[in-house]
Formats: sequence, structure tokens, C-alpha cells
Amino acid sequence: MNEPASASPPGSNVPEYSVSEISGAVKRVLEGSFSRVRVRGEITEFKRYPSGHLYFSLKDEGGKISGVVWRGGVARLGLQPENGLEVIATGRISSYGERSSYQLVVERMEYAGEGALLARIERLRLKLAAEGLFDPDAKRPLPFLPRLIGLVTSSQGAVLHDIRTTVARRFPRSLLLWPVPVQGEGAAARIAAAISGFDRRTGPGTGIPRPDLLIVARGGGSLEDLLAFSDEAVLRAVAACRIPVISAVGHETDTTLIDFVSDRRAPTPTAAAEIAVPARVELVADLAHRAARLEAGLGRLSQGLRLRYDRAAGLLPDLPSLLGHMRQRLDDRLHRFALAGPGQLAARRAALRALDHRLRQALPALLALRRTALVTTERHMPDPHRLVEQRRGRTVLAAGELRRALPALLAARRAALATAERQVPDPRRLIEQRRSRVALSDTALHRALPALVARRRTALVAAERHMPQPQRAIEGRRGRLAVSAGGLQAGLRQALRDAAASLREQAATLAGLGARLDSASPEAVLKRGYVLVRDAAGHPVTEGAGLRPGARLGLLFADGERQVRVERDGTTQGALDV
Repeated sequence: MNEPASASPPGSNVPEYSVSEISGAVKRVLEGSFSRVRVRGEITEFKRYPSGHLYFSLKDEGGKISGVVWRGGVARLGLQPENGLEVIATGRISSYGERSSYQLVVERMEYAGEGALLARIERLRLKLAAEGLFDPDAKRPLPFLPRLIGLVTSSQGAVLHDIRTTVARRFPRSLLLWPVPVQGEGAAARIAAAISGFDRRTGPGTGIPRPDLLIVARGGGSLEDLLAFSDEAVLRAVAACRIPVISAVGHETDTTLIDFVSDRRAPTPTAAAEIAVPARVELVADLAHRAARLEAGLGRLSQGLRLRYDRAAGLLPDLPSLLGHMRQRLDDRLHRFALAGPGQLAARRAALRALDHRLRQALPALLALRRTALVTTERHMPDPHRLVEQRRGRTVLAAGELRRALPALLAARRAALATAERQVPDPRRLIEQRRSRVALSDTALHRALPALVARRRTALVAAERHMPQPQRAIEGRRGRLAVSAGGLQAGLRQALRDAAASLREQAATLAGLGARLDSASPEAVLKRGYVLVRDAAGHPVTEGAGLRPGARLGLLFADGERQVRVERDGTTQGALDV
């Protein structure tokens, strides 16, 4: 400490200091005693200034201390500060003399245990779930066989090797790696940038092939090691990505928030590779099964078409029989018409004669009826003689008119009969007309028969052209199966070579472990003259104080085991007689 600014007044031994001296002394004491400290507390009053500096306070149940993070240390801080977050801040104590205050200059922050970290992750999960980022309806389907798979993981470690070997074993596909750090400072930002970078390079004209699928992966670790995959920036980048994403972070029991927002969650990176591509062996077997079904279906289709052709040929009419039947019907109609013509003419003549006979028979009766009516009328008339004379005159006139009209009526009837006879068609002429029509129909049927047969044959040829050629399809399938079998054999050879190399490595490791096990084996000690003593249950005996007379023991020598019995308790003398 500096010397006081002036001497003490007489009678006083209390030194006198200036304000600057006291402030400087306090600053030196604080910075000297607390040059490197770790402070645990809850962040409050957090502010980010335009200059880039961060100001906040750390508090607990009994106090509060101001803190600051300078702009140059924000990137190395390790987490994103926010109010209500319980952290452990590492830094140094510094004082500000002009205001007589002190503050903690923070260089690094970490979460105060898993409880605080889990609480922060749970708050972020509830926030993003309320926004709909975890909605199952927003999940996109994965492509069945992607041509290019994008990987967002570290270029070092076993994760990349496991994914590559699994994809090569199941179905070789092209992989495009975007190497990123998977933990530590800046890991979350790099992972989010990689996912967004893959998504931005999917447009035309970029010069980079478009991945059909993304895998975001890393190995197992603690909750803090996996924290980058629960960062908000990473989660929003996955939600905004237009490419389907598979998350494979940690082991099967590890869970991060990226598993909720990704389109598919895999328990391990190897499982992610198995989800991304199908097994080629299973596809080849399914292809062979489908080829067999296709061949069987083509055979059944060909057989069905042949049966339809045979049925169609069988349903065609027998033209000679059809013509003979038509000729028979024509002869029958002609015979019936020849018989019906004269009979109809005779019936008409008979009807006309019957009508003439009826008229002749009715004429006397009509005259008698008229005379009777005249007599009756004469009786009722007041002047009978004159009325009779009148009636007689009229009757004579009517009889004369009737006699005169009767020949004309008979002539009219005979003329009508002649006209009817003339209107009846000539049977011979009608027969000739029907024979001409039948001849024309026969000629047209003979002419149309070749055209009908030709149309049926053309339709059959067209149907055969549209039918798939079974032999050609089978040859194509056989060619593709041969190519697939060649690739499969090459993959199997490579897998066998890899398996042989792995077995050689495991054999070397097993030999080393066997040598180490032999060096530590109690049997090797027995070969040097020692004996292993075990009780009846097989447990090693290291002390003789607990043995009683009659107890059975086993002595294991280098060449075998011998059974002995305790004869005398020698605990007081420190020995046993066996």
C-alpha cells in the first residue's frame, strides 16, 4: 500500500488517504486476490449493447454481483446468455474506481449442472412445440433410394466410417460430406450453416448436385456434449430445410431436440444409414420374385387369349348349313304361297256368290213386307180407295225401279269381283320375285363371308401385336438380373475381404489378450511351485484361522487337484496339520 498523502494531525495516529489512493488500493487487492474465479448464480438484468458488449448481473439467495463480457470474448463464451439461466461464470474481479464499484469480467460460461441445462432445453422444447415445429403432419417422407446423401458430421471419428461402410454394404450410394465440429464453441452455428448450405444449393445453376436426403449425426456423449443439437438455430434450420432430414445423434438412449424436428429419428448413425438405403439383397430377391410372377402372368395371359381365339373361331356360323337352311325355308314359303293363292281366290268367289244368293232370296220377302205395310196403312187411312190407289202406284213404281236397278247392281257386283281378281297378285310372278331376292341374298352372303373372316383375322393379329412378348420380357429381366448379380457378387467379395481383415485384426487382438491373460493366470503361478487352496464350495482359502478339524479342502497343483482333510486346529501355533 502507498504511503499516506500527508502526515497525521497532532494527537492522532489514523493515516489520511486520498480517494484515488483508496480506489487504487482496493483495485489492486481485488484483482490480486481474485485474479481467476468461478462464480455460480442466476443471470438477471441481461443487456446487449450496440458496441457488442454484454452486461448482466449474477444473483443467488444472499447477494448479487455485476458482470460484463467484452465484445472480443462473446464468441468464446460457450453458451448464449439469457435471463433466468443458472450458470457458472469463469473470469476475474475488476473494480471501476470512478464509481467505487466492482464487477466480474467473464471469459467463459457453462450451465450449472444438468438440472439447469435440462430446464433450458425443456423451455425451448415447449416454445418450438407451440410454434408447430414438432407437428407430425409436417414430416416429409424419405426417398426410397436416394441418389446422393448429404452428411453433416465430423470428418474425424467412427461416425463417418460407420455410415460409409453401412451404405456400401446395403446399397452403395454417393455421399457428400459437409464437415462440422459436433461439440464445443461455435458447433451449433456451424451445424446450422451446413444444413442451410445444403438447402441453398438445391436450385438450378448452382453446379452442385442436389442431395436427396440429409443425415445429421454424431457419436454418444454427455448432455453438454450433445448440446449443440438442441440449439434453436440448428432446430430452425432443420425445420426450414426442404430436404428430408434424418437425425442420428448419440446412442439409442440419448435424446436431443433435433430428434423432434427432424423427419426421421435414428437411434445410432449405423441405424440412420440402414434407414436411408434399402438392402440390395432384399431388392434383388424381390425383383426375382416379381420377375417370376410376371412370367407366370404373361403365360396365363397368352393362354387366355388363345382360349378366347378358339372360342371365337368356334362361335363363327357354319355357312354351308346356314345357306341350306335358308334355301329350305324359301322352298317352304314358295310352296305355301302357291297353295294359298288359288284357295284365297276361291274363297272370294264363294263369298260373292253367297252374297248374290242372299240378295235374290231377300227380294220376295222385302216385297211381301212392303205389301203388308201398305195394307196396314190402307186400313188406317180415312179414304182407303184413294190411298190404296196412291200406294199401289208408288209400289208399282218402286217395283219397277227395283227391277230396273237390279241388273245394274248385279253388274256392279260382277265388276267389283273382276277388279278384285285383277288386284290379286300373280302367284308365279310373286314366286319369281322371291327367288330373285333369295339369289341376291345368297350372292351378298358369299361376297361378305371373306371380308368377315379377314376382319376377324385382322383383329386377332392386332390383339397378338398388343400382347407383350413373353420371351423378350424374360430376356430383358434376365439381363438386368445378370447385371444385378454381378454387382452383388462384387459387393459380396468386398464384404468378404473386409470381414477377413476384421477377423485378422480380432485374432491379433485376441492373441495379445491371451498372452496377457496367461501372464496373470494363477495356473502359471502354480507351475512355479505354488499351491492354490480352496474350500468345498470352490472359494479360495487365504487364512487358516477359520478352519475346523474335519473340513475338506482342495489343493490345486500344476498337474491337477487333490482333496485333503484338516486333522488338527493349530490356530494357537499358527499352523495346521493336514
